[in-house]
Amino acid sequence: MAKNDSSTTVDPVERLARSLRDHGVADVELAFVLGSGLGVFAEKLEKARAIPYAELDGMPRSAVPGHAGQLVVGELAGKRLVVQQGRVHLYEGWSERDVTRAIRAFAAIGVKGVVLTNAAGGINPAWKPGTLMRITDHINLQGAAPLLPRERAAGNPYDAEFGAALDKGAREARVALESGVYAGLLGPVYETPAEIRVLGWAGADAVGMSTVAEAMTARACGMKVAAISCITNLAAGITGEKLSHEEVVATGKSVATRFCKLLEKSVPHLCAALGR
Repeated sequence: MAKNDSSTTVDPVERLARSLRDHGVADVELAFVLGSGLGVFAEKLEKARAIPYAELDGMPRSAVPGHAGQLVVGELAGKRLVVQQGRVHLYEGWSERDVTRAIRAFAAIGVKGVVLTNAAGGINPAWKPGTLMRITDHINLQGAAPLLPRERAAGNPYDAEFGAALDKGAREARVALESGVYAGLLGPVYETPAEIRVLGWAGADAVGMSTVAEAMTARACGMKVAAISCITNLAAGITGEKLSHEEVVATGKSVATRFCKLLEKSVPHLCAALGR
């Protein structure tokens, strides 16, 4: 590759932001990041257009099943949205800057708020698989710092008003939405029963391998952040059953109707919280 090739000299975030604009991703203030098995929400958008990650300069691509690997731009409730179907993870070998690149690019093109979603293991023994949990706080045990030295993130990245918009949407959709603390671990292996006992002692209600870096980065970039975990299985040691990614994806798909109703009803409230 020639040394003067722009792809070797332009910051990857800048490259991706420019590519998003070139593909018509503009005038969007609200973004959704969809986790394993939860990508069906993108099908609810009207006037939708899908953009494969392969067509976006600088967009990292995941090899994990359940992540479609495309952006979908469209409208819902009269609001223009961008939906990220799938993300990359630290455990795939990507760096903390890689896993947050899309978030930084969204901020660069003017996105003001992001709703992060994930599939998670349940630690709270009162919750069954299929429970939806709004993340109110997190414990970062991934051993990675996604922020630059000059950036300052103020504690809890999850905005209370923005999160309350999800609560309103859940009530209107008549979908139960719990709230709790998410523990983010590196992966790729599932946690041991002893680790789950420690996490429960520390106050975690759910555990997963994503989201925390994106949440911190979005907040540092000035975006409002809200997040939802779909409890796809009970964590190790709670039931004694073997854990699998297939179960994670299958449970995510099984709650798709409730999940989509909640997000659909939440969109007007989320946009109102952004001042739109």
